[in-house]
Amino acid sequence: MRRVLAVAALALVVVIGGILAFTSPPRLLSLYDRAAGGGAGARQVAEGVAFGSHGQSLDIWLPESAASDADLPVVIFWYGGGWAKGDRTAYAFAGRALANQGFLVVIPDYRKVPQVRFPAFLDDGAEAAAWVEDNIAQYGGDPTRLAFMGHSAGAYQAIMLALDSKRLVAAGADPSNVKAAVGLSGPYDFYPFDSPRSIAAFSQWPQPEETQPITYASADAPPLVLVTSEGDETVRPRNTNNLAAKLRELGAPVEVINYGPLDHEEVVMALSKPFRSKGPVLADSARFLKAQMGE
Repeated sequence: MRRVLAVAALALVVVIGGILAFTSPPRLLSLYDRAAGGGAGARQVAEGVAFGSHGQSLDIWLPESAASDADLPVVIFWYGGGWAKGDRTAYAFAGRALANQGFLVVIPDYRKVPQVRFPAFLDDGAEAAAWVEDNIAQYGGDPTRLAFMGHSAGAYQAIMLALDSKRLVAAGADPSNVKAAVGLSGPYDFYPFDSPRSIAAFSQWPQPEETQPITYASADAPPLVLVTSEGDETVRPRNTNNLAAKLRELGAPVEVINYGPLDHEEVVMALSKPFRSKGPVLADSARFLKAQMGE
């Protein structure tokens, strides 16, 4: 009997190990978040909705009690992954967290390296914004109250699209509907390219300054919150500090929040219920977004 139990236990370990080997850390975090009660108060109302011209898809989250005609402010959240990996379904924890704060949340996919290079992933982001403006009312969102948000490469998406309004216009979106943006641990001033991922994603572009969000800083930028942390050794705080300094010099509204010792991943992990005690990332982001979108 002991032998049978030992074999069964070993088999279970092998199965669990196999599952973990093929499950990304964000996906594991979403599973943990749901098990810890992070799903209470939020519901997914759409999954894998097609948008854009390259087979992209998106998910939509709502507060549990929201009606279909709720007219909620909308947050489009882009995940990170160095422009090379990641997918919308692994970031359910972010969708649930923001929906629990009273937002309709859209998490879109975008094409990645090596299939594409700059600016294809940004164009996908702009197409997501255009789809939201055209369609989100039927899910209970207000298309005139949009905010962009993201982590790491997703923060690059969010801040670049908030600053470079021409890309939104080219996709058929109205930049005046973008009321605010939050960048969590994002790269905004990282030329010359000195990491394998930035080299792969951007080095082929003939005008490297056009790849940098700091290039598009202007006095009429929407209000921004830029989050960084001294413990981030993946995207150094200078990215946030340099962009914020440029925006302030121009008179644009920008707030910098530094979460001290948190590392690059801990900043986004703090959106989830199990790790919310690491720092008030969710509370600070929600406070800012509600103030800018009239909630």
